[in-house]
Amino acid sequence: MRESVQAEVLMSFLVSEELAFRIPVELRYEMEDPYAVRMTFHLPGDAPVTWAFGRELLLDGINVPIGDGDVRISPTGPQGLSDVAIRLQVGPDRAVFRVSAAPLVAFLDRTDKLVPLGQERTLADFEESLDAALGRILAEENAG
Repeated sequence: MRESVQAEVLMSFLVSEELAFRIPVELRYEMEDPYAVRMTFHLPGDAPVTWAFGRELLLDGINVPIGDGDVRISPTGPQGLSDVAIRLQVGPDRAVFRVSAAPLVAFLDRTDKLVPLGQERTLADFEESLDAALGRILAEENAG
């Protein structure tokens, strides 16, 4: 049985209003951490950077602006499946990415086939997996 879903999409990294460039971004979803998705950004000249946040946050952000704090996701158009803006912030540093909604919807559909939304808690070993995932996230934050 598959235990993860992966996809690679191209996103525009918006450096300023005048400057943007396309970068590969790896999307990853794992059964052992069923509430989260991970995005690994491959910025030129830098080591890859991985952000983890709620799968539902990504799903909701395709249609309506959502997010408080470090991760904010919103559609860029007024209706339907438009591009999506993903804003990530650590202290005063902020990065903005833009991506078509279609590959995000396709990725989220595959995650839903693996673990349907609302059924995350039914996974066996969820509490142990959550503790392990939180340990990994904290270790990554402390290492970086």
